[in-house]
Amino acid sequence: MFRLSREVRFAVNPFEESTNLDGPIYNGFGGFPSLPGIGHYFRLEVCLVGELQPADGCMLNIKEIDQVVRQKGVSLVTAFVQRRRFGGGGVLLAKLYDLLRDSWPGAQLHHLRLSLSPALSLKIFASEYPMIRLSEKFEFSASHRLHNPALGDEENRRLFGKCNNPLGHGHNYIVQVTLSGKPDVNGIIIEIPKFEQIVSSAVIEPLDHRNLNQEIPQFKDIIPSVENIAMVIYGMLKPKFQETSAKLVGVTVWETAKTWCEYME
Repeated sequence: MFRLSREVRFAVNPFEESTNLDGPIYNGFGGFPSLPGIGHYFRLEVCLVGELQPADGCMLNIKEIDQVVRQKGVSLVTAFVQRRRFGGGGVLLAKLYDLLRDSWPGAQLHHLRLSLSPALSLKIFASEYPMIRLSEKFEFSASHRLHNPALGDEENRRLFGKCNNPLGHGHNYIVQVTLSGKPDVNGIIIEIPKFEQIVSSAVIEPLDHRNLNQEIPQFKDIIPSVENIAMVIYGMLKPKFQETSAKLVGVTVWETAKTWCEYME
């Protein structure tokens, strides 16, 4: 079984005539329709599962995915935006799922992800429908030292290299928090400002511009590796979301653009 993903990027503009062009244009980053002025920019990720076709060694021609999404999906999103049917986004994603799930014979829709901004996205899995996942990214800066007090200095230097610097070193961490829930009638699993307030007060404010080893009690007995940071943040957030209708699914921490870890229970 293969899993094929394709991201379609497009903009919804306030006036339909703003996208009427004489000829086709293409910008892989900007997508099409283009964003000529103030409007709304989206990214829709389509993931399909299936087997390969013997003729071309592909599950599907990606042009077939693009064509269906642009003919059906973009039109639906445009109608929602231009008619001011915003809701919480969950209604729109559920309608996209219902509209697209049987559009590719021979392949099954595994999930859809609608990115509303570079930091905020909604995701729906076929296996979890009608539940929806909401993910948002946050950031904080902190310093840490990778050091195991049970080992000698030489062994610590061998294990951790420069990251064992006695004075520590810093990172600009990115944290993605993912929640899951059944949307209400307005397509909302949790109000975004409330979501952001919980993460800000429970995680960002306590950790930002801190020395994790020396100032954060949770790291008194564990090494603040990216893996343990993700686990600790999950533990800081779990009781906060138990008081809401949304369930905490996972926490992903990027230490650098090349290194990240996801933790879930």
